[in-house]
Parts: sequence; C-alpha cells; structure tokens
Amino acid sequence: MKKVFLIFALLFLTKVTFAQFNILNAKDPSEIGLKNDKQKKMDFSLPLPYPYTEDRDVLWGKQVWERIDLDERFNLPLYYPTDTLASVPNVRSLFDALYSGITSGKITKVYADSYFTQKLNLEEIKERMTAIDTTDAGRDQFNDEGVVDAQYINEFHVNSETIEEFHFRGIWYFDAKYGELKYRLLGIAPVAVDPKGMAAGVTPDLVEVFWVFYPDARLTLHEFYAFNPRNTMHPIDYDHLLNARRFSGVIYKEDNVYGDRQIKEYIHDNALRQLLESQRIKSKIREYEEDMWNY
Repeated sequence: MKKVFLIFALLFLTKVTFAQFNILNAKDPSEIGLKNDKQKKMDFSLPLPYPYTEDRDVLWGKQVWERIDLDERFNLPLYYPTDTLASVPNVRSLFDALYSGITSGKITKVYADSYFTQKLNLEEIKERMTAIDTTDAGRDQFNDEGVVDAQYINEFHVNSETIEEFHFRGIWYFDAKYGELKYRLLGIAPVAVDPKGMAAGVTPDLVEVFWVFYPDARLTLHEFYAFNPRNTMHPIDYDHLLNARRFSGVIYKEDNVYGDRQIKEYIHDNALRQLLESQRIKSKIREYEEDMWNY
C-alpha cells in the first residue's frame, strides 16, 4: 500500500509541476510556459488508454450527437483563448488544438461527415475554411478595366473567433463487465459561419467545418491545455476534459430507425419542444442504468 501511495503521489506532483508551466522557475520571460530540461526528462505522461471492450459485454448502447454552444459560460474554456500570440504556450482553444494537429500531420483521420465516410486531405480542409468573392462593384470594374481593386474583394477565413459551436458524436453503452453505464467520444466537429455565404454577401448558415475521429486526436489533445477558471495554475488537457465530459451539450440527434433524423426534422419551429425532446433522450439514457439494477 505504501508503494501504491508513493506512485500516486509522484504522479500528482509531476502533474502539478507541469501545470505550472515553469512560471516560478523561469529565468527569462521567454521561458514562461515552457518545460525546463528536468521537466522534459520527467514527462512520460500519455493519454489514459481505453480498456478493450468485448462486443458481448455491451448489453445496450445509444449513439447521440450533441451541440456544444460556445456562448454558454460553462463551455468558454473550449473557445478561449482566441489570440494565440497573447496566450501561454500550449494553452489553446479547442479549434486551435485540433487544427494544429491537422496541419502538423499528427491528426490524419479528418472527414466531411459524422459517419467518417469521406476523408479530407489538408488542401480540402483549407478550401472548406476559406472563401473569396468579388463584389458587384468589383465585377463592374473588371468588365470596364480588366482589373479588380483589393477593396472589392471579400475574403473570409474560419478561425478560432468564428467558431460558434462544436458538434460531438458519442456513444453511451452499458458495460456488463464493470456493471456501469459509460460514455465514449467518437468524433468532434467545429461549427462556424459558412465562409462562402459571408463572401457572397448573403445571410450565412452554420456549417460543420470538418469531423475529426476522436481516437486519432487524443495524443494531440493531451498536449494542449484548456484554461481552468477554478485554478489558473492547474490547466487541464483537452483529452482529460472531454473524456470527463466537462462541457454542457444538448442532444440534437440520436440513432434511430428513421435514418438518424435530427430532432428538428420531426419537431418543427418549436425550440421549447425540441429542448424537451433532447431532455427526454437524456433521461432515457440515465434511466436505463437504473433499470438494470431493479428487479
């Protein structure tokens, strides 16, 4: 027992040391937020591996798609900081963490839909995030002069500031081996204002920029931290935050016999009833675990 306690104590102290981002030991402002040589040698942390789950141990499961509204106060750590130059290194918004992993090649399983059927390469992702259009005045100038001034060209890019919400796809399942209800995150999609609509000058809709297969992103998200409003000296890495479900979401779709139709497709123009339907689905999932222990 003493050895077990000592191991957990060392792990806790190591995590605390890393979380301070060297601010107390920095000899120069440029060293703040960077691990020193001693910390780098001690850094052996990896995402907690998922246990292998036999299909026969899954007595029941329900896939759900959730909308994570970044206007909600509880979800603000997923949105900020939007200015990466003014932030502490490795403290990023969730979108920046994902996009950094994509551009560096660490995250490769990126898709156009939540079912992971159409894979996207880096060029296709950048194309979905950028839109360029010419105003009517620019078109008239081009017809008359053959050139277009820069002031008549609208260019829009998706970045951290333009992300409105996230869509999560996950599965709730009852594990007979452990006798408990568990949640496994499967995919993440940043949702932003459609840049093509902005460039065209029309009222834009919200669109899913891309879908990331979450298991492929765990190692990258483990390296980036979200701001911890309760204790700024102890930020939390995104893999821990998401697996612990430290976010507030509303279910907008579940797997069903109607082709996984969304709630808004069978409850029209009534936000209150749509929210109540989302709560009904949540309650149904919670009650299933309770029913397993009732005779």
